[in-house]
Amino acid sequence: MAYRPIESYGVIGDMHTVALVSTAGSIDWFCPQRFDAPSVFARLLDDSIGGACDLAPDCDDFTSKQLYWPGTNVLVTRFFDQRGSAEIADFMPVGQHTSAGRRIIRRLTGVRGSIRMRLRCAPAFDYARARHTAERDELGVRFTSSQRRLRLIANVDLDIREADDDRTTGPHAEAAFELREGDEMVIELRDDSPTEYDCPGVRSSGERVERNDAPHDSNDDRDAPDERGSRFRSDDDRHERSTDTDVDTADAAAPAADADRLFHDTVGYWRRWLAQCTYQGRWRETVHRSALALKLLTYQPTGAIIAAPTCSLPEHPGGERNWDYRYTWVRDAAFCMYALLRLGFADESRDYMRFLERHCDTSHSATGPLQIMYGIDGRATLDEQRLDHLEGYRGSSPVRIGNDAYKQLQLDIYGELLDAAYLFNKWGEPVSYEVWTRLARYVDWVCDNWRREDEGVWEVRGGARHFTYSKLMCWVAVDRGIRLAAKRSFPADRERWYSCRDEIYEAIQRDGFDDELGAFTQAFGSDTLDASTLVMPLVFFASPTDPRFLGTLDRILRSPDDGGLVSNSLVYRYNADRAPDGLEGQEGAFNICTFWLVEALTRAGTFDPDRLEHARLAFERMLSFSNHLGLFAEQTGALGQALGNYPQAFTHLALISAAFNLDRQLGPGA
Repeated sequence: MAYRPIESYGVIGDMHTVALVSTAGSIDWFCPQRFDAPSVFARLLDDSIGGACDLAPDCDDFTSKQLYWPGTNVLVTRFFDQRGSAEIADFMPVGQHTSAGRRIIRRLTGVRGSIRMRLRCAPAFDYARARHTAERDELGVRFTSSQRRLRLIANVDLDIREADDDRTTGPHAEAAFELREGDEMVIELRDDSPTEYDCPGVRSSGERVERNDAPHDSNDDRDAPDERGSRFRSDDDRHERSTDTDVDTADAAAPAADADRLFHDTVGYWRRWLAQCTYQGRWRETVHRSALALKLLTYQPTGAIIAAPTCSLPEHPGGERNWDYRYTWVRDAAFCMYALLRLGFADESRDYMRFLERHCDTSHSATGPLQIMYGIDGRATLDEQRLDHLEGYRGSSPVRIGNDAYKQLQLDIYGELLDAAYLFNKWGEPVSYEVWTRLARYVDWVCDNWRREDEGVWEVRGGARHFTYSKLMCWVAVDRGIRLAAKRSFPADRERWYSCRDEIYEAIQRDGFDDELGAFTQAFGSDTLDASTLVMPLVFFASPTDPRFLGTLDRILRSPDDGGLVSNSLVYRYNADRAPDGLEGQEGAFNICTFWLVEALTRAGTFDPDRLEHARLAFERMLSFSNHLGLFAEQTGALGQALGNYPQAFTHLALISAAFNLDRQLGPGA
């Protein structure tokens, strides 16, 4: 089966992990138990052996449509052929505090006429490295590897087929059946492993319970279609005949009635959560979808927010720019805090701040007291491995798990963390003295180390330099320390901090600005542009009317052929030909940079209506590059295709910020 476009996928999840579901009804990515666990379905990374669960019409000429159930993360895929139509409602139950593992419920309904469907479940445990067996039981089929177990529960007769390829890790199960109008069946995929995935520092019994997680009256939010009868094996028969002593038969299957309850409870959960959102502006539905996507990328037990739920989706098809993003970056902290607080999600911002407080305090090393990223459980070691047995998405190799960038020195993270703390203290809740003492140590460290070279915000692998953005965020770290100390009357080495802040400022103006180019540059002494300089007015380093910043903005707005970074309203983070980053190949436009451009134009538009109009048009154009569900990957290619890991938290955070500030600047009725 050919690889599907990255943008053809929807995402479902339960704040522990996610599954990616294509418009063709296939689950092509799923890591049971938690985001960074080994995959059981990874067709995204190898369409031959990666593993998948297919559910679609048994023909080649069907069409499909996909949407989210309004205001939720319940995904609906609709199928059409000449004989009839059907739809799947895919979701992962949330707020279920039982001993059951992570669950995917697939509710299949016949909508019109008659349509022949085919189900095929072919797991590939541990990134297709572990062999498995398959055996029938009274509920369906159980797939077992040496460490993990997956249960397929379905009220149809399933056939077990042996592997037809030496590279395949074990047998699969399949079934074909006729679905008529009014028929309903339920398919459940459950991680039924006897032991949990190794999760240092997190106990399953100690998971934090959110206020929306409590069970709710099953009559709430019942605006879905009424439960329909089924022509398949009865649920009562399956329970009566089940003799599997390893299964809690009271909660083993997801029969129609149980699935209906779980569906409505899940719909109710998402809608109650989204009702907290205070944004009511022009782009309400777009912002809501971004907020729902961010919630899916939150690891509930710790409050960590991952960069993306996938690994090794390429920034350039066929190239080597393939990374594992299933971790939490300190860099995202300020953007997360701003977006969540602006939208009214105080609980999520508090949880994320608590995660940073608990885990962002590693011992001093060559890279300082902070790492650039941490595991979702707070672990510090994220060693990179290559999975050479997988061919990679459309031949993009190597496939990597883990991320060696955690060892890099990136000075900018101190600015992002201090900015997050400042914002949380301003709009969330006052930070404690204990937190302040740690923050003050970070500011002191920056004062001692800001002159060092580092690998920069883009995590280049071509050597350390004096990157302008890194110096800018060092300035932010000291500035926010000064502001927070003044706001709360905290003790601080104020004289030293003021002096250091001024010294960094003057260094950026002196060494980070090229007079001939008339713009701020990527690194001290270079003549290369970098889109990260667009954040200067966003962090209050430069006025949006400062001639130096406006010169930078105008330079960036030129096309790449003319020395700029903008093409078709999309922004490239830098010119890889003029600023080698140690990697082969090219990449797409960087989506967060496009939203930074929108914000920079918005702020400049405070005093220039033409720039404000430009900001609005650029924002609307950027929204057109989302997929059919309003989701974005990390990058956008020349053909408008999604590139890189997906969906990307950084992109959706920047979208929320851009929408909020542009809407405010336009004012009512504009």
